[in-house]
Amino acid sequence: MARSNSNFPARAPRVLDRKQAVPALFPTHDDLLIVTGLAGAAKDMAALTGDADYLFTQAGAMGSASMIGFGLAMARPDRKVVVVTGDGELLMNIGCLATIAVHNPPNLSIVCVDNGHNGETGYQKAHTSLGADLEAMARAAGIASAMTVNTKADLATGRDLLHGPANGTRVVILRVKPSDPARFKRNMHGDECRVRFRAHVAKGMATGG
Repeated sequence: MARSNSNFPARAPRVLDRKQAVPALFPTHDDLLIVTGLAGAAKDMAALTGDADYLFTQAGAMGSASMIGFGLAMARPDRKVVVVTGDGELLMNIGCLATIAVHNPPNLSIVCVDNGHNGETGYQKAHTSLGADLEAMARAAGIASAMTVNTKADLATGRDLLHGPANGTRVVILRVKPSDPARFKRNMHGDECRVRFRAHVAKGMATGG
């Protein structure tokens, strides 16, 4: 049985419920281009946005969310791009943070809803339940604007970091209890989601608007 490494510093307890914490970070969202990871993060954002055309959710493609968001941010520097993913999905391709940091697009933000479990593969305890620190990894990769939201008091700071002016990529690690995500029946037809999202992304490209 896996257990935490005693060399890791003690972490604050998980006290936030994702069903309240995720919406608190996004008081408005219809001006964003949003890419999600899979499982809970996809449900969180589909429920929040009503599965809008400016949202691209995923299922099964573990590890791809941040790099899709990075490519989108580079292609549309005039738009704010937000990746919302889970801790297991981000860890699956943690090296993406180094690539993102090298280019450091200021219109890109990454929110990791860290519940310390792998929700897509059986809800096993994940690395962040055992001591791994995703904020420290982001900073080590070169992303200076990174923070961890542990409590309700931290939510306002996290919201300001995400939506305020920036000169580089931002990363917010939202540590939540291992509770259920929002309940929402999202569109699982990948081609339909791709077409509608691509059409939304393309709006204004010809005129720069």
